[in-house]
Amino acid sequence: MKTLSIQVSRNKMRTSAIALAATAALAMSVIGGVVHADNSGLPDPGFEIVHGKTALLVTDPQNDFLSPEGVTWGVVGKNIQANGTVKHIDQLFAAAKATGMPVFVSPHYYYPHDHGWKFEGALETLMHKIGMFNREGPLSTTGLEGSGADWLDQYKKYINDGETVVTSPHKVFGPESNDLVLQMRKQGIDKVIIAGMSANLCTESHMRALVEEGFEVMVVTDATAAAQVPGYDGYQAALINFRMIASHVTDTKSAVAAIMAGT
Repeated sequence: MKTLSIQVSRNKMRTSAIALAATAALAMSVIGGVVHADNSGLPDPGFEIVHGKTALLVTDPQNDFLSPEGVTWGVVGKNIQANGTVKHIDQLFAAAKATGMPVFVSPHYYYPHDHGWKFEGALETLMHKIGMFNREGPLSTTGLEGSGADWLDQYKKYINDGETVVTSPHKVFGPESNDLVLQMRKQGIDKVIIAGMSANLCTESHMRALVEEGFEVMVVTDATAAAQVPGYDGYQAALINFRMIASHVTDTKSAVAAIMAGT
């Protein structure tokens, strides 16, 4: 009985330790929209930029997310403004271009045939209902200029420079339905810096998929944003998962400095 009592006591201590570790991981310090690893109790593997092996990936840098005229601005606008998301994505684009770092953009488009889907998730239904990312067809750019599916105007000089790889569109949230992984593998990329929209949806889904495909991933937490409505804080949800899954998370200032230094 004494041995059993000691074993039970040890089990309780072990359970308590696990519970405390889990609580610490979830109670990470978030300052200015950036997750700080020092209070999380989680390891920080870090991320080294290697020339020719590292790329910048920007998800959905489009008007429907990032413009005040976009259809989602009412729920994402405050978080975008608080994080300085538009400016920070611009700074990452500029740094990558200045150093010759490969840049990939994974866009989100819906064509008329996509509206014939027989079932959808909650936010797929919402996106289709509000006409988000709508285009006339895969081979037509009629009506694209200035539409919700178009690039935010200030990013066009980076994306349309003839060097940026614009992948085929992803259709739900992650890159499983487009050619992002193929395009990166063909350029010898195995390390990815991720920014763009929306934090807990397309950005997080791209992070998860790339990690599963064997890429090393860093997320720039103030170069993204998400919907924040009563009971649903998409940004805070994303910050927790970024920290738990990516090799490293950082802010734009640190990311730009690292890109410019090449380390």
